[in-house]
Parts: sequence; structure tokens; C-alpha cells
Amino acid sequence: TLLDSMSALGDLGWEAYPPEGVLPHIKNTFYHFKPDEDFNVLRQKCAEWEEISVMDERNTPMRSYQVCNVMEANQNNWLRTRHIARDGAQRVYVEIKFTLRDCNSLPGVPGTCKETFNMFYYESNNPSLWFIKESQYVKIDTIAADESFTQTDVGDRVMKLNTEVRDIGNLSKKGFYLAFQDVGACIALVSVRVFYKRCPAAVLNLARFPDTVTGGDSALVEVHGACVDDSEEVEAPRMYCSADGGWLVPIGRCACRPGFEESKDHCQRE
Repeated sequence: TLLDSMSALGDLGWEAYPPEGVLPHIKNTFYHFKPDEDFNVLRQKCAEWEEISVMDERNTPMRSYQVCNVMEANQNNWLRTRHIARDGAQRVYVEIKFTLRDCNSLPGVPGTCKETFNMFYYESNNPSLWFIKESQYVKIDTIAADESFTQTDVGDRVMKLNTEVRDIGNLSKKGFYLAFQDVGACIALVSVRVFYKRCPAAVLNLARFPDTVTGGDSALVEVHGACVDDSEEVEAPRMYCSADGGWLVPIGRCACRPGFEESKDHCQRE
């Protein structure tokens, strides 16, 4: 795992811009809204991406970000993570958990309310960039909720949590930044986890294969094995590490030297 916002003990400290949003900023969270609270107050509380602390279903505190600026047109609010080192991975996976408000459940909201947001990334060798142009980001996807929440859910404190996973391939620089663009939705970004897959170290046909990071695309990664102690090659051993972290197509093998016999994954004296 390269990033897990759920494990943060303090502020995440991600960059939100424009820094003040469109509306006056009042600290609060729409998890705490009363069912009869006026929505004009709600929208003022979340005029920009704001870092908050909320409680999950097990009453464990967690850091998250929210934005809810649905009454104004042409929203363009960005949230950017810190630099994420890729740790040698060429392909990474981004798992996000979020809640999203049903626009139809908001009183008096015009057509400016959206029910999607966008996710981007930017590769960089620089771990301390303070600004990245919007045009430099590469779009990963537009994210929509499978299940949105309503005012009734707010009153009952029901969290309709959505989980989406996207992948980024062929990474080559030291790391990257993730960014989330709000275009006028009411969102709580509950958690962000970035991870990569690898084929675990294995022994097959008396050959050791090392722990191997999966490739940058869907192609298989060829890995050559080394014969275990007291064995020798019969045919050069190799396997292929698949994109999902599994070993495929074993080819070749080793055999125990004279005076030794095979016992599970090693050779022992006869």
C-alpha cells in the first residue's frame, strides 16, 4: 500500500484550491446536519474542499474531505494529494470510498447540482510541487455513485458508502500526485487508498521465483527461476507474473543432484 488516508493519525494536509471556494466558508460537516436544516446554510458550510474528522460505523475517527457547493454554476474545485512514491510499481490501483448527495433530494437546487466528480493524476520526480496546472493532469475517469444519499439518510445518520477502484498504468517517474475535481456535487471523500499488486515469492519444480511487481500494462512479466540448493537445471525454469498478481505458465524445471531426492520444495540426501 502506497497511501491509505484511513491510517492517518493527524491532518492529511492535501492541497485544496481555489483556497476559499465561491461562498463564505464556515467549518462544519454535512454528516452533522439536522434533517430540517436550511440548505442555504448547508451550501455555505461546504464552499470548498474541506478536511474534516468523522466517525465510521465502528465509531473510529477518520480524516476525510467534503465539498457541497451545488447552488453556483461553473464549479471547479480541486483537491490534490501529497506526492505518492510509486515504490517501483509500474501499475497502481486507486480505491476511493465516498458518499454523494442525491440532487433531487435537495430543496430549491437548480440544474447546477451534479452527481459526478473527476479523478486525475500527474507524474513527477519532484515530491514538493506546490502548484500543478490543470492542463498537466491526466484524467483517470469520471466517478459516479452507485448509491446516493437523501435528507432522510442524513436524519437517520445512514452512510451510503460507495467504493470505486481505478488503475493507472505505465508509471515511470519517482511518484505521482492524485487530484479530485468537483464540478458542483455534494461529496464526502471518505477514504483514498493507493496500492499495487505483486506475484509472491514461490517455489515450483524445484526452482525459486522472487517476489515480483506486476507490469505496467496487461502484459505478462517473464521471470527466471533459480534452482534450489542441491539441484540443477534440466530446462531453464521460468514463469510469468500476471497483472492480477498470479503466477502463470510454468516452463522448465530443476532436478535434484545425484545422491539427493526431492522432498516437497527442496532436495535432501537419500
